[in-house]
Amino acid sequence: MDNKKSRRELHREYAERVKPAGVYQVMNLANGKVLLGSSLNLEGPLNRHGFMLKIGSHTNKALQQDWNELGAEKFTFEILEEVKQKDDPNFNLEEELTLLEMVWLEKLQPFGERGYNLNERIREA
Repeated sequence: MDNKKSRRELHREYAERVKPAGVYQVMNLANGKVLLGSSLNLEGPLNRHGFMLKIGSHTNKALQQDWNELGAEKFTFEILEEVKQKDDPNFNLEEELTLLEMVWLEKLQPFGERGYNLNERIREA
């Protein structure tokens, strides 16, 4: 009997796995400016930001302009912190993520000269 899993089984396992929630940044290594973001599924936004920058259609015009001028090698994409899941019935993932957002917004203050964020709303889908 073959030990390979069917495509359907692999797809189901992928869909059911716990997706990491947390805070990430896109950092300009040339000037230290950051775009701070958060998501209940970190994989999506990080991939999306990279893709949108590469094709030249990122919604953040200042970030796109710096990317175009400096090149991809001057930027890093990194997860700053993931929400630690708890086996507590009162655990609320969205509330925990909100707390992490507040901590990182205070720490990095990614506005104006320090960053690309336009406001404190950093959560993505």
